[in-house]
Amino acid sequence: MTVISAQFRTVAGTAASLGTTGGTSVVVDRPDGRAGGLGLGLNGGQLLALAVGGCLCNDLRHTADATGTDLPDFTAAVDVTVGDTGLVTAVAVRVRPLDGDPAAFADLLARAAAGSTVVRSLVAGVPVDVTTG
Repeated sequence: MTVISAQFRTVAGTAASLGTTGGTSVVVDRPDGRAGGLGLGLNGGQLLALAVGGCLCNDLRHTADATGTDLPDFTAAVDVTVGDTGLVTAVAVRVRPLDGDPAAFADLLARAAAGSTVVRSLVAGVPVDVTTG
């Protein structure tokens, strides 16, 4: 089992948080003027979209390497739809090769999605435990 951990702390003088994991940091904030936000960083929904796309892009590269397949340059776009209740109601990912065989790319993409930690976790509805301490 692998555990990936992140820590957050308030950025002094702001309502933003600094998240750190593996020696890398990101500022998390709300848009300017919303609940003390100053627009200093990404919000949670944006981070979710980046997590989905980033994980899938990495998995495409891993799958191509593991199968000895040449991976063409590609683009990926992720839309996270948040409903009126504040819950994510849909995540749409569109990945497009910029060259090469579209059918071979589609097969590689399907394999990568089937192995993607973030994509599979969202599909499975992984439980989240929030506590104090």
